[in-house]
Amino acid sequence: MSRYVLVLVAMMLGLLSLPAQAIGLEADGLGVAGQLVDWFVAPAQWHGPTSLPTRIVEHLYYMTSAMAIALLIALPVGIGLGHWGRGGLLAINVANMGRAVPSFGLVILMFLLVGFGFVPVLVALVALAIPPMVTNSYVGMQAVDPAVRTAAIALGLSRWQRLFQVELPIAMPLVMAGIRTSAVQVLSTATLAAYVGLGGLGRYLIDGLAQQQLAQVVGGALVVAVLAVLLEALLAGLQHLLVSPGLRREG
Repeated sequence: MSRYVLVLVAMMLGLLSLPAQAIGLEADGLGVAGQLVDWFVAPAQWHGPTSLPTRIVEHLYYMTSAMAIALLIALPVGIGLGHWGRGGLLAINVANMGRAVPSFGLVILMFLLVGFGFVPVLVALVALAIPPMVTNSYVGMQAVDPAVRTAAIALGLSRWQRLFQVELPIAMPLVMAGIRTSAVQVLSTATLAAYVGLGGLGRYLIDGLAQQQLAQVVGGALVVAVLAVLLEALLAGLQHLLVSPGLRREG
């Protein structure tokens, strides 16, 4: 499990251990855990356009849309540069610059340029997802032993055969590590969609703070943390299937 997911879980456990008054929101005579249970079991929470299932679907739509675009951009760049061995440092430095740009600041900037809608959030999430995938893909391809490349050439494999049958399978653990890191970060950061009038689980955080409702804030954050854990487990299983058994035994 990645450090990012562990941090999310630790934060949620810390919130649940605090008295409601310590967070500065309404206590309603109940502790944090009591309010949270009442919030989850409320019938209105499971039906209608603002229900929890609807918010989860919206949130996953934001995440998967951004990841799909980022995958189409980052993987060809990282894998291609790693295979050719050219321009890698420039690509990594440019990609790492994206990490220095605050996602919230990018959302606000795009909001000022294009107004309300999905575009500001999509741009910010794609920019957040690209750097880990470019970096890990490039490093994974560069880590392939030159002797393996030489052996593939000696066997008469074409450049495309060497790429897809030799180099990429060896680099797959690092490539998947970049995808896992990006996916969890994008899932967590997609809560920013609520700042520009969209839905998703961030709606509970924004509305809960505005209405001084502790249960909405903690409940929304808890669902994000649970989704992050499930996503990490799902991608770990996918990585297990994609990585060759020989590399798994070596790892």
